[in-house]
Amino acid sequence: MSSQLYDEKIVQAVLRSSADAIVGTNREGILTFWNPGAERIFGFTASVAIGQSLDIIIPEALRARHWAGWWHSIETGTSHYGSGSLLAVPALTANGAKISVEFTITMMLDDNGKIDGLVAIMRDVSENFAEMKKLRRELALRDTDKLQC
Repeated sequence: MSSQLYDEKIVQAVLRSSADAIVGTNREGILTFWNPGAERIFGFTASVAIGQSLDIIIPEALRARHWAGWWHSIETGTSHYGSGSLLAVPALTANGAKISVEFTITMMLDDNGKIDGLVAIMRDVSENFAEMKKLRRELALRDTDKLQC
C-alpha cells in the first residue's frame, strides 16, 4: 500500500471515529462536512446539517458578531483561532439546548491561495464549564465569608 493511500485511510478513520465534532464549510459558511462526532454533540444528522448555514449551531444573539469575524477572516486570510488556539463559545443543539464548545479552525485554500472553506474541530465542554462556574461561585462565597469575619 502506498504511503498516500495509507495516509488517506488514517484521515478517514479519524474523521469517522473522532469523539470531537469535525465540520467543514464553504466560504459562505454553508456546512459541507459533518462527522459522527458532530451528530452526537449537536444532534443533527449529517443529512440534515449538510447544506445548512452555520446558524443552526450559533445562538441568535451571537450571530452578528460571528459573521463579522467570519467575513473578516475570509477577506484577510487570518484568524485569531487557527494554529492551535482554542476559542470557547456557546452553541446550539438540534433541540435548542445551549452547550459550551471549544474549537479551533483551519482555513482551506483553493488553487489560487484564496480561502474557499474552513474546517472546525469542536469539543463539548459544557460539563467542565459548569464545574468551573460552580467552583468560582464557591470561591467567591468563601471570600465573602472571610471578609465578614
